Amino acid sequence: MDWLMGKSKAKPNGKKPAAAEEKKVYLEPEYAKSRITDFGFKELVVLPREIDLNEWLASNTTTFFHHVNLQYSTISEFCTGEACQTMAVCNTQYYWYDERGKKVKCTAPQYVDFVMSSVQKLVTDEDVFPTKYGREFPSSFEALVRKICRYLFHVLAHIYSAHFKETLALELHGHLNTLYVHFILFAREFNLLDPKETAVMDDLTEALCGGGGGDGPGGAAGAQNHVKER
Repeated sequence: MDWLMGKSKAKPNGKKPAAAEEKKVYLEPEYAKSRITDFGFKELVVLPREIDLNEWLASNTTTFFHHVNLQYSTISEFCTGEACQTMAVCNTQYYWYDERGKKVKCTAPQYVDFVMSSVQKLVTDEDVFPTKYGREFPSSFEALVRKICRYLFHVLAHIYSAHFKETLALELHGHLNTLYVHFILFAREFNLLDPKETAVMDDLTEALCGGGGGDGPGGAAGAQNHVKER
């Protein structure tokens, strides 16, 4: 899974446009078909024989975390508190919830920083993601993996909805599409993402993966125009 390490010398020009754009450039066929490999991810995500499910979830979740973090880092200089005043994805706005469950309104870069810091803490905790032989996974492990995947989905969705033009300028859209396809197919295989959570990007999922996973193509939520909170 080292396919995300490519880098381009190109640099985006000009100021970042508003996050909520009318035209979803990432859905245009010439960009949606872009991949950096034709590898069959549907086969790749299946649990191999004689591999423990939790080990498989831990290995892939950790790798997805590093790749999403790397992908975001390529456009992070354009994701500023001024340009992205909220963590918005199309018509949905996300809020962070602290350890006491209190809703925290924050900018997109602050939200992503919260995500990456909290996930980094989890994946490096031996009590949660054990790496030593004989150590047991906690009973809450799958729930934690689902939580991590939900956060990573938010970051990927924000990159598409607010920073796809910069990604195009950097010629990294093929990397982003490949990562998204692999991530979504893995999450589908193990039911790690709620279709209601991913409905905001059903049109992209349909274009890249051949199915929205919601209430039909586009999902029921896609028909709503008002801003939703998460």
